[in-house]
Amino acid sequence: MKHLMKIAVMALIAGAVCTFAPQTSFAQLSKKLEKKLSKERDNEYKKKIKEYKKEGWKLAGSSRSIEVALLEHYQKIAESEENKEFVGEVSQCKSINVCKNFALSNAQNRYANLASGNVKGRISSLLRADANLPEIEVDKFIAAYENQVKAEVSGVLSESYSIVKDNNGMKEYKTFFIMNEEKAGMARAKALERSLLETKVAIKEADEISKFVQEGFSLE
Repeated sequence: MKHLMKIAVMALIAGAVCTFAPQTSFAQLSKKLEKKLSKERDNEYKKKIKEYKKEGWKLAGSSRSIEVALLEHYQKIAESEENKEFVGEVSQCKSINVCKNFALSNAQNRYANLASGNVKGRISSLLRADANLPEIEVDKFIAAYENQVKAEVSGVLSESYSIVKDNNGMKEYKTFFIMNEEKAGMARAKALERSLLETKVAIKEADEISKFVQEGFSLE
């Protein structure tokens, strides 16, 4: 009986070793990867700060240093895989307030163009197939969607920091935004719904298109 109990205990110990050994090695691997990524982020941070100072960029509209602003920016991105950087910029403007408004408008327009370009082919083919719409009506719908995205995305762009430098008597200005891709996807879906209502176009696969519209895409 004691011999059987001894065998059972040894079996349990062996099972525990088999169970926890992979987890331990995975934890070690994760730690190494995290250290490597941390080093890469640190190198990127130093490189960016050096670039800003060399090119004459200064932090705009804040009492913080540009070093602190960039560090906080990276921390915001690291908080979630859904958080992405998006930039709005203007090369010629006079006052900080005007620069700021132009940079936001640039970000909204650029994002709307990217969003509409991402779905244009797919939506266009469905519109033609479902409703026999002429090209001009398809273009109207795409334009409506782009305008709606532009309106919706303003609520998704969160300003992180802005930089400014003198440019031949004028100012050059950049605003770095944090965009949560999950919220941006919902905003694009809302824009699609409003565009369909505005243009009175019906798509049989509206649900399928809505899912596609919510999917992330390259911000480049």
